[in-house]
Formats: sequence, structure tokens, C-alpha cells
Amino acid sequence: MKADAVMTPVSHATDSPKWQRFTLGQRSARYMVYLIIVMSFFASLRTVEIIPEFLLDAPEQLADMFRRMWPMDFAAYPTTIHGAMLDTLHIATLGTLLSLILAVPLALMNANNIVKSSLVNWIAKFFLVASRSVNSLIWALLFVAIFGPGVLAGVLAVALRSVGFVGKLFSEALEEVNMGSVEAIRATGASFTSVLIKAYWPQAKPAFFSILLFRWDINVRESAVLGLVGAGGIGVVLNDAMNLFQWPKVAMVLTTIFAVVLLIEFIVVQVRKRLM
Repeated sequence: MKADAVMTPVSHATDSPKWQRFTLGQRSARYMVYLIIVMSFFASLRTVEIIPEFLLDAPEQLADMFRRMWPMDFAAYPTTIHGAMLDTLHIATLGTLLSLILAVPLALMNANNIVKSSLVNWIAKFFLVASRSVNSLIWALLFVAIFGPGVLAGVLAVALRSVGFVGKLFSEALEEVNMGSVEAIRATGASFTSVLIKAYWPQAKPAFFSILLFRWDINVRESAVLGLVGAGGIGVVLNDAMNLFQWPKVAMVLTTIFAVVLLIEFIVVQVRKRLM
């Protein structure tokens, strides 16, 4: 369906020609898409099963929760929250670095200007898509079942989730390099490794570090909730505080997560400015 369709004149025996932007078929197709969207919305709304009483009572419950959260439990920060937040940062950092072990080879295999075999490209693409299609919480549940609750499960969950993201974007950066310099180095008889290091890497390096920082930023946020399923970090403290109805402590945990995310966002933006 093209939005820039050629205007067609509509003439009648007694009227002057009129111009229409879309043909009858194009207009019908647009209306059909709108109708499908509206029908999908109402069909999805029926499956949500919203209870009207709970929906009307939500503002009052939200206000009551905020009243219970204040004042925040500042004394809980040095005793439990600080250490758990450091664990969350370690999970995100180690998971991001560990993902490079798989992401970089898969990115090279997926880049069709480096590996010419379509079979190898599809194999790499399969693993990249498989990594991205499973949420971090699902990976965390799987590794908690294998290794037990703790930081290790969180690190592995973050790592496998990051492989698809880093590998996909890095392979696209490799495919967009200027092939002139690549061919020039190949013409000298350089080895495959030398071509990668001297031709591809200098051009893809800014994009690589930008992707890595962006993914680390995302992983910090995702690691904050992995503890809800037992994968370590600040999520464990948050889950325990909610189960025990310690709302002042919950408020302190949420405030800490928000402050750390803002700080990391600022750091990532500043570093990326210097890399670009």
C-alpha cells in the first residue's frame, strides 16, 4: 500500500474533473487496516478481563500505598540496599562482557560481506534471533532452576539475552563499512585476520563501543528485576520487602534504582559523545 499514489482524475458527464489522491482499491485497503486495528484492540480488551470495581478503586489504593511508603526507610540503605545494588551493577557488567564471547563471532558469521556462505549466515542469524526472542526473566528462571538462586544465574541470563542484541547490531555495523579500504588491504595479500583488524575494525569500532554501552545501560535496568525470580541483585531485596509489606523500604529500593539508572544514563551519554 503506497501513500504516494498517483492522483487519478474522476470525470462525469456533467461535472468537471475531480482529483483523488488514492484509488478506490487503495482507500479500501487503508480502511480495512484501520478496521483490523480497531477489531484487534477490542478483541484484546475482552481477554484482559478488567474488573470495574478494582479499576475505579485504583486511585484510592495508589494514594494509600504512597502514604505507607513515606517516610522512606533511609536506614535500610547501608545495611541491605547498597550491597544488593552493587550486585546488580556487577551482574549487568559481567553479563554484558560475557555476551561478547558469543556475540562477536556470531556477528562476523552473520555479516554477509565477511562470510559469503548463506548457510553460515542463516546459522548465525538463528542463534541471534533465538537469544533475542527469550526475555531475561525467562533466561533467569531457567538458570535458577539449573544453578540455584544467586548472582550466577543473573549473569548468565543477562549474557544470553545480550548476545542477540549486540551481535545483530554489530553485524549491521560491519556490513556498512566502506569496502574500498577492505579491498585495498586484501589486494596486498593480507590474511583474513589482518583484514579484520586493519580494515573492518577501525570503521566499526565507534559503533561497537556505542552498542556495548547502550546494552550495558539496558542490562542495568533489567538486572534490577531479575532478583524477583531469585537471580540476585536489588530485586531480591525488593521482593522480600514487598512480601513483608515493608513499604518504606520498598520506596527506598525504588528510589535507589531510579537514581542509579539516571546516573548511568548520564555516564553512557557522556562516554558515547566522546566516542563518536
